[in-house]
Amino acid sequence: MKRSGRCLAVTTTVAAMAMSLAACGGGSSGASSDGTVTLHVEAWKGGGSEPANVAEINKAFEKAHPKIKIDFEYTTADPTYTQKLQPELLGGKAGDVIMVDADKMKKWGASGYLADLSNESWASRIASDAKPFAQSDGKTYAMPMELIGMGLYANMDLLKKVGVTQVPADWPTFLADLAKLKKAGIDPIALPDKSAWTGSSVFQASGSTLVYQKNKKWDADFLAGKTSFDPDWQGALGQLKTLEDKGYVNWKNELGVDEWSQGPQDFSAGKSAFWYQGAWQVSNVKKAGFPVRFAPWPGGAAGTEPNGMLFSGTMWAVNSQSQKADAARAYVNFWAQKANLAKYLDAEHAESPFTGGTTPESTETTAFTTAFKDGRYRILPSNSWYGTTAETAIGSKIQAFLLGKSSVAQTLKDIQAEADAK
Repeated sequence: MKRSGRCLAVTTTVAAMAMSLAACGGGSSGASSDGTVTLHVEAWKGGGSEPANVAEINKAFEKAHPKIKIDFEYTTADPTYTQKLQPELLGGKAGDVIMVDADKMKKWGASGYLADLSNESWASRIASDAKPFAQSDGKTYAMPMELIGMGLYANMDLLKKVGVTQVPADWPTFLADLAKLKKAGIDPIALPDKSAWTGSSVFQASGSTLVYQKNKKWDADFLAGKTSFDPDWQGALGQLKTLEDKGYVNWKNELGVDEWSQGPQDFSAGKSAFWYQGAWQVSNVKKAGFPVRFAPWPGGAAGTEPNGMLFSGTMWAVNSQSQKADAARAYVNFWAQKANLAKYLDAEHAESPFTGGTTPESTETTAFTTAFKDGRYRILPSNSWYGTTAETAIGSKIQAFLLGKSSVAQTLKDIQAEADAK
């Protein structure tokens, strides 16, 4: 995902050094004369265009823990975040608490940079299908903060102009709605793909219904060599091409539009009826003033309900080298409490990763939340074959396909090669 880290290469010597430093950590040293501890927290959420109620939760934490002050540092998302944190971790200067995702958790945990949180009270409450993204080698290295959706945005004002009153739930209905919009002179859908994220993500979202409703264990089967992308994913790749064949998308133009800046601005300006992005954009799009809806990609056959696609997003981890480990664990434990995490989930329009957790309800995300509650969802395998490196490579292969430089068969073969490489 856009919010994933870049590959971190660490030598055996560096890993050993990190483990040695970790052994020196612990406790809550570094307190001021009155016993106050200042906790350095680093994250790529909580600032910029995605405040996500982080400041509010930090303020509540300080009120509940008057002897702990939060020094919060916001850094823009990857690659900037990883480029900043990697040398800090190596030099023992990173924050006491750092934000990670599944990819960073796995790499930094294996390198000895993250503390083992397996015995924290919240660890046993992680939902079974969210647990693999917070664990590595049987140890819990991070507290999952969300399961966040990626799907279809709809401008209901523009849809209303062509007589459409609800977001389409299946592929034939979706194509019919796109046709009505095009006939009325309204740009049907925007799929900006400059960094190769959107095409790859829509491919995955389509497969979440077409592939996983037939075989919920497809990931495990693929990793075991029991199945393959061709023919299983032909339909998902075909949907991307159909959108251009019918004149609803010009992929050459879309590859020139940035997903993270121009894309959100254009949709918020009312330039297209549909758009594809993550649920973290809902709060910003709502500010545009028109009624917006966020729903699973409508990729299935007529009359079928789609699966939502979720991403195991942000997580909190404790720096194993921290000299303020007690305060750091207290901070993470505070976030794990249902009422506190709910504030973040509400801002992100995300689902709870905990059993019995509070998943926010909103008019904008009803269709997606319903799919989650009904069990109609798939979590993107960012902890296995769709890790950061594979995601980027697969996105490039799909871009080549969309530009007519590769056939369906060759593209699926190339995607499989990248997924096999992990």
